[in-house]
Amino acid sequence: MDCFRLTYLKSPGLEKGFEASSSSYGSGQIASSSVPSPGDHIPETLSSEAVLKQAKADLRHPDPQVRILAIRYYLEKSFPSIPLSLLQEILSDRDPDVRAQALRALVKFRNPIVSPLLKKYLKDSDSRVRIAALRGMFQFQEKIDLNIFIQFLSDESTWVRRKLATLLGWAQIEGALPILKELSRDVHSTVRRAALFSLATLYPDEGEHVLIEAMTDPDPELRKWAKTTLENLLTTPSNAKTTFLTTRG
Repeated sequence: MDCFRLTYLKSPGLEKGFEASSSSYGSGQIASSSVPSPGDHIPETLSSEAVLKQAKADLRHPDPQVRILAIRYYLEKSFPSIPLSLLQEILSDRDPDVRAQALRALVKFRNPIVSPLLKKYLKDSDSRVRIAALRGMFQFQEKIDLNIFIQFLSDESTWVRRKLATLLGWAQIEGALPILKELSRDVHSTVRRAALFSLATLYPDEGEHVLIEAMTDPDPELRKWAKTTLENLLTTPSNAKTTFLTTRG
């Protein structure tokens, strides 16, 4: 079973961390020579029941890296047949990185159960999970009710507020202007800059106005960026402004 887990949950990006974890549930270290090559595959003799049994075991493993690998190499490949109860258990994991990985995996599938789960974890206690849920909402490409993002205007995490400002500009959602204008007045300069960039991308006329205002921003780096961006916008033909902003981003 340990050999199967290594074969089934092989991950080049997390190989070193995985080798450092226990090869069984507390029975020693994994020798680097036992790690299969990237070309290895799941043995054909293993039944789907055996795969499910081992995946369930790994999703309960004490090492969060093993649980993350189980999500990446079981959930992403077996989503249509995964039991709903198991899915809900993964999203309730005590480790925020595991919850975030589960959300990133789930959003790849067009399934009606995903959207309400993303909305639920927009209120997670950890900022990493909230960011994963935010990104998932935009990637899921459903009609988004902008009112659900009002809560993030006062989110305790600078990274969450900045991500929201960036995603609103990336997705080009109609009606985002009030939220972006509020974020452009955020207490943190990185959030203000992200909001200003999205404003200039989505609303060129309004963007030029807020960039002029930003030239008196308390942060010297933001003032310099606003001045340079505005100068370039004013010398860029209207039909090329979107391309210019995209490349600048």
